[in-house]
Amino acid sequence: MNQVLASAAVSIPDLRTEFAGAVIGPADPGFLEASAVFYGEPAQPALIVRAATTDDVVRAIALARETGLELAIRSGGHSAAGHGTTDGGIVLDLGPMKATEIDVAGRTVWAEAGLTAAELTGEVGTHGLAIGFGDTGSVGIGGITTGGGVGFLVRAFGLSIDNLLAADVVTADGRVVRTDAEHEPDLFWAIRGGGGNFGVVTRFQFRLHELPGIVGGMLLLPATPEVIAGFMAASGAAPEALSTIANVMPAPPLPFVPEELHGKLVIMALMAYAGDDESGQRALAPFRALAAPIADLLHPMPYGELFPPEDDSYRPIAAGRTMFIDHVDEPVARLILDRLEEHLRTSDAQMAVVQLRALGGAMARVPVEATAYAHRASKVMVNVAALVAAREDLPGHLPWLADVCDALDQGDPGAYVNFVGNEGPERIRAAYPGATWDRLVEIKRRYDPTNLFHRNQNIPPDAA
Repeated sequence: MNQVLASAAVSIPDLRTEFAGAVIGPADPGFLEASAVFYGEPAQPALIVRAATTDDVVRAIALARETGLELAIRSGGHSAAGHGTTDGGIVLDLGPMKATEIDVAGRTVWAEAGLTAAELTGEVGTHGLAIGFGDTGSVGIGGITTGGGVGFLVRAFGLSIDNLLAADVVTADGRVVRTDAEHEPDLFWAIRGGGGNFGVVTRFQFRLHELPGIVGGMLLLPATPEVIAGFMAASGAAPEALSTIANVMPAPPLPFVPEELHGKLVIMALMAYAGDDESGQRALAPFRALAAPIADLLHPMPYGELFPPEDDSYRPIAAGRTMFIDHVDEPVARLILDRLEEHLRTSDAQMAVVQLRALGGAMARVPVEATAYAHRASKVMVNVAALVAAREDLPGHLPWLADVCDALDQGDPGAYVNFVGNEGPERIRAAYPGATWDRLVEIKRRYDPTNLFHRNQNIPPDAA
């Protein structure tokens, strides 16, 4: 059915009697706020269902099947490709679904998919427990988990999916299934990295780790080839309890940054050591020794403090690319600095950044065939981004992104699906190489043969 005609046939007042949660249409107060997403182009859905229960999720999926309206699923709204919304379709917003059941003695939690990383981290943190999610608190646990989950604790405890024990999923035909290693095991394999292609996860069961606190925060260092290369070498050699994120970028005008360094390239490093203060200080010492820190904000803290409060009105406009490389030596570091300096000097970018994440540790010990995330052997994740003032400025930065990634290419063709934007099918295939793609296509055919769930990094059921 034509999307416009289908949406005209939907009666929002009638639908409100069918859902426990709110049903919001374009004429309703609060529609603009309810339809906003963190990333991606603004869109005008025909309606937004703010699901309060699993039954609401089942009914919204049925409504999409019955009307032919496109269905977009959202928890935190951080899809880099803007998949959390749709023009003229149905947005199924899981945000109100935030219930948790914490088993402190058993170190597990059942968590509904509307929770953000910061919310769930805060809840389990009151018991001295933790799960590794990403590095942004407002990310919804649904999207980050089904895509993999690379963050502050990735070397210590693995990806988010490496701590997933079970999930409740509503499939395209409206069934509610419990999936784990023994029940619907193919589906369990697929949702651990395959994104939202196979159903709507309403609840996750995670394994929790004892973590009373961390030693970490921000370390600001001068950006020279020697310091960047030394930082990445130290990250790879560090104890697995330490995970690092090195952002090579212009120094922002923060109070603790000397004014003469504002706008100069620096390493803004985010660091998290999962352990006690004494061992944490030993692990962090090699990084402090690389150069005199511009700012040293590393200290013992509750893990949840790494997710500071965020501005709900912030909507970045950015173009980005993600990739994996094997190493960052001084020539690679010099290349990064040269490309950043040139772009900042010659373009209208408000900010340009090359982010370097040392991988390995616990995530690398999981067999590659164990989950749909297939990049266990990759050593370093690189994210290149340019932030701009207006959406129409984005195309002008794409050649620079491509040039930087081509120059950094060291033969690893992979991509982390949670950081892939609206970049076409070849980039989705890069996230799921070889046999991983073939198995995902076969599972997609079984669980979503009509591709109802296609507002994602899509794995078509009819793919060759």
